[in-house]
Amino acid sequence: MPQILISTSTFGRVSQAPLNLLRDAGIECHLNPHGRVLEPEESKELLTGADGLIAGTERLDREVLSQAPRLRVIARVGAGVENVDLEAARELGIEVANTPEPPARAVAELALAGILASLRDLCAADRRLREGRWQKPMGRLLSGKTVGIVGTGRAGRMLVDLLAPFRCRLLAFDIAPDSEWAASSGVSYVSLEALLGSSDVVSLHVPLTDDTRGLLDRRRIESMQAGSILVNCARGGLVDEAALADNLRGGRLGGAYLDVFEAEPYTGPLTDLPNIVLSPHIGSYAAECRLEMEMQAAAAVIRALASERGRA
Repeated sequence: MPQILISTSTFGRVSQAPLNLLRDAGIECHLNPHGRVLEPEESKELLTGADGLIAGTERLDREVLSQAPRLRVIARVGAGVENVDLEAARELGIEVANTPEPPARAVAELALAGILASLRDLCAADRRLREGRWQKPMGRLLSGKTVGIVGTGRAGRMLVDLLAPFRCRLLAFDIAPDSEWAASSGVSYVSLEALLGSSDVVSLHVPLTDDTRGLLDRRRIESMQAGSILVNCARGGLVDEAALADNLRGGRLGGAYLDVFEAEPYTGPLTDLPNIVLSPHIGSYAAECRLEMEMQAAAAVIRALASERGRA
């Protein structure tokens, strides 16, 4: 009987359907015993007898993969596969799959929620009321604002769709601009510098790579339009968090919303600032999204292992 490790700690929490799908296919499932992201040594130990892996965000580098002699497929529950050494996987004959479609709407809706909460100072208003202070913050409308979208992949495009009723001016930056989509969606591609200097709201939707790490460094954060809002529901490591804290603390930026951080769990100075909204990396944590991702990951493992058995 094929055996798989399921390392993502919340697998099956929304519904047992993905686990049932795997078990009905004759696959023995081993769940993450630690209830958190696995450390490399833990992954090595747990992958020893695994034919497949349904993965989260744990590091799967060459050293880890080389210690999993039976591993033939990795199905990532999520869009990004930057935690997987794809070259090593290819050399070792390990198929890698991901589930990019379901998170796009969940991330885009969360980004929109963060934009609205930041513009209306909603979280600060909630805190004051709970403290017994009836103080009304003077917020701003999203309608008519200029929104800059950095990265026009699935989530970035979904955010564009969600913004349609707000009649925003939409700017975008992408290393591979799609002019046909932009024209049909009312989006203008500009340089990153022009976007940062002209947008009331900047929302990041790019993967973390060697080229994008530190994309919004101190210089670029300080080039943002005064009073603007920064939203990052993409990847930690894109933003210089110390520079962001300085610009929020000094009042140069109007606010920010971060769902992702360079080091997680996050415990840094941003938690002390009143003009930022923070959440613990919940971009895909919507029940409908999680279930669809888990079903797709399970199906990918079943296909890969069935194909492997067919070749045996």
